[in-house]
Amino acid sequence: MSYPIAATPLWQPSPERVAAANLTAFMRSVGERWGRRCDDYAGLHRWSIEQPAEFWTSVWEFGAVRGSMGDRVLVDGERMPGAQWFPEARLNFAANLLRHRDAADALVFWGEDKAQRRMSRADLYAQVARLAAAMRADGVVAGDRIAAYMPNQPETLIAMLAAASIGAIFTSASPDFGVQGVLDRFGQVEPKLLFVADGYYYNGKTLDCLEKVAAIAAKLPTVQRVVVAGYVSAADRDLAPIRNGIMLDDYVAAHRAATEIEFALLPFAHPLYIMYSSGTTGVPKCIVHCAGGALLQHLKEQMLQGDVKPGDKLFYFTTCGWMMWNWLVSGLASGATLLLYDGSPFVGRGNILFDYAAAEGMTHFGTSAKFVDACAKIELKPAASHDLSSLRTLFSTGSPLVPEAFDYIHANIKRDMQIASISGGTDIISCFVGGNPLGAVWRGEIQCAGLGMATDVVDETGQPVRGEKGELVCTRPFPVMPIGFWNDPDGAKYRAAYFERFPGIWCHGDFAERTAHDGFIIYGRSDATLNPGGVRIGTAEIYRQVEKLPEVVESIVIGQNWEKDVRVVLFVKLREGLVLDDSLATRIRHVIRADTTPRHVPACIVQVPDIPRTKSGKIVELAVRNVVHGEPVKNVEALANPEALDYFRDRSELKS
Repeated sequence: MSYPIAATPLWQPSPERVAAANLTAFMRSVGERWGRRCDDYAGLHRWSIEQPAEFWTSVWEFGAVRGSMGDRVLVDGERMPGAQWFPEARLNFAANLLRHRDAADALVFWGEDKAQRRMSRADLYAQVARLAAAMRADGVVAGDRIAAYMPNQPETLIAMLAAASIGAIFTSASPDFGVQGVLDRFGQVEPKLLFVADGYYYNGKTLDCLEKVAAIAAKLPTVQRVVVAGYVSAADRDLAPIRNGIMLDDYVAAHRAATEIEFALLPFAHPLYIMYSSGTTGVPKCIVHCAGGALLQHLKEQMLQGDVKPGDKLFYFTTCGWMMWNWLVSGLASGATLLLYDGSPFVGRGNILFDYAAAEGMTHFGTSAKFVDACAKIELKPAASHDLSSLRTLFSTGSPLVPEAFDYIHANIKRDMQIASISGGTDIISCFVGGNPLGAVWRGEIQCAGLGMATDVVDETGQPVRGEKGELVCTRPFPVMPIGFWNDPDGAKYRAAYFERFPGIWCHGDFAERTAHDGFIIYGRSDATLNPGGVRIGTAEIYRQVEKLPEVVESIVIGQNWEKDVRVVLFVKLREGLVLDDSLATRIRHVIRADTTPRHVPACIVQVPDIPRTKSGKIVELAVRNVVHGEPVKNVEALANPEALDYFRDRSELKS
């Protein structure tokens, strides 16, 4: 079943907003530069796919990228993988984020309600200069790995920029990861330096990190120095238990006179980040992303698709273990002020992120669909309690944003605001589908395919389909494709991950639909789709119905192998004090049947006290399915709450 098509759009930009949009100016520049007439987004997107060299050159120029482009834009453009972008270019990622050195705010930081800081662009540059000088003196060279086990605090950004200025490869994990989870990641890439924080705040609690840091450092023999940034303590800490530990202030002390950064000019494809897959099917894949691709793609998504302008206040609720942190910090290249937040989004009254938005004049609010759903469940109405007049765009990703969530945002956060549901992933450190500031927002739909991204939905034979569910694919190369996987010298694992299903086409693993408006709906991960009686059902279709009920806080659904077929099993987390009885189970089945099909109705409904999720907040259907079938769950360290898996083990309700 597909979502019903709305008769009218939920939101449309005003003529004034269209006229002032970056995308309007970009379309005008395309006509002047190339003589191409693009009157609407569809025409612009078509040109961006058909003429990729012209399009990505225009993104480089419009984004005022610092560096030399070279004469060639795309070599072997028919190969996927294998295309080469800007093979003669030389640039530095950090130089593009640090291009301004004035008194304007580079960032504002809130650590729950415990800490607030501001940092000017000039101060950020100066702090990166000192740290980069210290790192060079410590023997860091291009290609070395620099790891951060840190909260979303300014020092994490400073460490990344210092590493990138040298050409070192940055990789990060949030401090809520356990020791083994960090070793599963950093142990594969063998970092030279490890940056950590002494602790962090979450939900009003102060959590110390140094005991875990000592255990991690002891198992990472390549780490020559563990640099500790103070956060929860004003005083220097006892670092004796930490092998090669040093406080950040002491590490940079001899380089306080450094005022200029020696930016290494590097190839477009020079590695910038190593990201980690978040699944629970094995040791995380180490995905290597290049500096040029990440820079161009993020400039395009933020300046053109998100209409981020100089002086805007860009926020995304994220940890340093989620790719949205990497996406967020690129906002410096667009001239935005970064609004960093670390901690629980529901600390205190539950309004802290909206307090932040009102206090700082936030223009772009980035969050997850789960946060929006949680706000709706507790009936937050920030439009009535906060001044959100500066807010122009709300980004949402992490899981599908269902139509009812669009309604909630429109009614209770802000009406005159673009809702940019976006979707992509760690695999491309960006998006395949996202926002269009010139276009209408239709309830329940992602607005469009990203510019320069030949995104489509295909059936099992690889043929494009409209108004039907299928596989989300990208049929042509794009600059932010990964360089490859770490420790995959012949590229076999990389090709198997994305190109095995349809040779020469990127298959992303999302179950999706392309709509009549040329928008997109994501129904969940393809490997988590249900298949009762041979009919494919996206899990998001069931979540949408179940979570309408006020009694249900959250749910997770799997397919259980049963009598030579598959039956649908639904697990529900209810409001505190409620118990699943026959009456509520009947109501759940009724609401699912009424708005979907009989095949969507679960054969079993089981109450659980918690739902397991990854560190970035995604529920893990595959892990639950493995537990139900008595199969091992690998990489449980990827989970924020691995103890929740026990609630699904050996359930008597699933044995008959």
